Amino acid sequence: MKYLLIALIAALLFIPFLGAVHLFDWDEINFAEAAREMIVSHNYSQVQIDFRPFWEKPPLFIWMQAGSMLLFGVNDFAARFPNAVIGIATLVSLFAIGKKLTDDKFGLWWVLIYAGSWLPHFYFKSGIIDPTFNLFIFLAIYFAYRVTYSARALNMAILSGVFLGLAVLTKGPVAILVAMLTLLVYWVWNKGRIHLKFSHLGLIALFACLTTLLWFGYEILSHGWWFVNEFVQYQIRLLTTEDAGHGGPFFYHWIVLLLGCFPASAFLFTYFQGKKKSIYNNTPAVAEMKDFKVWMWVLFWVVLILFSIVKTKIVHYSSLCYFPLTFLAAVQVYKLSEGKIRMRGWNIALLLVIGIVLGIAIAALPLAGLYKDKLIPYIGDKFAVANLQAQVQWSAAEACYGLGYVLLVIISAILLIRHKTTNGLICLFISTILVIQVTVVHFVPKVERYSQGAAIDFFKSLQGKDVYVKALGYHSYAQHYYSREMPHSNPDYYNTGWLLNGKIDKPAYFICRITDAEEFIHHPNLEVIGEKNGFVFLKRK
Repeated sequence: MKYLLIALIAALLFIPFLGAVHLFDWDEINFAEAAREMIVSHNYSQVQIDFRPFWEKPPLFIWMQAGSMLLFGVNDFAARFPNAVIGIATLVSLFAIGKKLTDDKFGLWWVLIYAGSWLPHFYFKSGIIDPTFNLFIFLAIYFAYRVTYSARALNMAILSGVFLGLAVLTKGPVAILVAMLTLLVYWVWNKGRIHLKFSHLGLIALFACLTTLLWFGYEILSHGWWFVNEFVQYQIRLLTTEDAGHGGPFFYHWIVLLLGCFPASAFLFTYFQGKKKSIYNNTPAVAEMKDFKVWMWVLFWVVLILFSIVKTKIVHYSSLCYFPLTFLAAVQVYKLSEGKIRMRGWNIALLLVIGIVLGIAIAALPLAGLYKDKLIPYIGDKFAVANLQAQVQWSAAEACYGLGYVLLVIISAILLIRHKTTNGLICLFISTILVIQVTVVHFVPKVERYSQGAAIDFFKSLQGKDVYVKALGYHSYAQHYYSREMPHSNPDYYNTGWLLNGKIDKPAYFICRITDAEEFIHHPNLEVIGEKNGFVFLKRK
């Protein structure tokens, strides 16, 4: 009954309003467009963008989106629906694992902490690959851990291998890299002692290979090695170079996790309190729980350090940390609720500071929208200034959402100070869940109108027309997805020079940002047909 209740609550949290805002460029639109092109071309074995091979990602998540689009139609809701389902599966899995490790109460705390933290919750409302990949790699590691403690060790090893293979089919060989590094660091942590036998490791490797061969093997047999070679080379390049300008400092992901995984992240600091009591009282489960904590600490640091070293810095690269981070937070929250530990003053102060900063940021959004004319002189980016010209309706009363969150965080802190611990914890995480819903439904669509709304409207106006559409001076997938572009029979279409200067066989439309517009608005073959919110729209004469 509890499993069904958790699934129903998760469905209510993750499914409604999935299509309330357009998909965001790049990643969300990239994957959705790949799924749409699978359906249009009936080529389900290769991922493609602009109806050409796209070797950056394997196809599993794209298949899930394509299936969703066949069910619900090609739309934004369908593109995000697979992750909502993954969100339901994730919360049910956390409860099941938490119950197995400790009891129902611990499982429920873990579910509440995961759902009640900002980015872990928010990602299940997105159309990006990472929530699906993260669940698969986490389950692969969990079942590898279970090999030691289960009477069905071989079955656990097989499941670990299958989920590892699914993770590879979702995002690529980075799954193998993370798994191998986690195993290696775990082995070093335990001073060379590891409970997994070579036979178990062999089974994991075998079934991981068999699972990945469902696609890699078919692709090689059907089309040769070219696509797979390009795919592998891209994965190497992504780890060793800054991709698409997504660089950042070494501590980029540390800050992302601290702020983005609030409130869960605040409870990691409760580990800095000296020796703590075990959750158990010398029961046989102590060894299992301690071992799983080691696995989670290892996974957390492997992912955090690995993607701090990797040159490309994108927010969701560290999202695999959400599982170990929320588990470790759940351990401390469980102890707090049982009275085994107490939060120190500085712990509560840290919680207050981060919560108040986030609340003030939310409260400042509508005020920034209302008084944008006063902010514009301080913004040096011409494109951003033009974005802010979008007509978006704001009200000063909307600041109350952020101020309300600040108030609820303060109330939670007061309850914790007064040792009404369970009430304080529930207030903190439930209030975060509520504010996340408000942010996703109320604020994100308004922010989207500034960032890309005018461009999306332009592309949608071209739906159903047999035309060429091209972005000039910047990279985008939106023109393909939102114009519902069909394959072009003329191969010259892929040559921008031909579209601008050649003898084209149908109308051609272009879009550029105002920061790149100078060379295009004076182009002898182009005429400006509109300009809005930082975007310039052009057409071949």
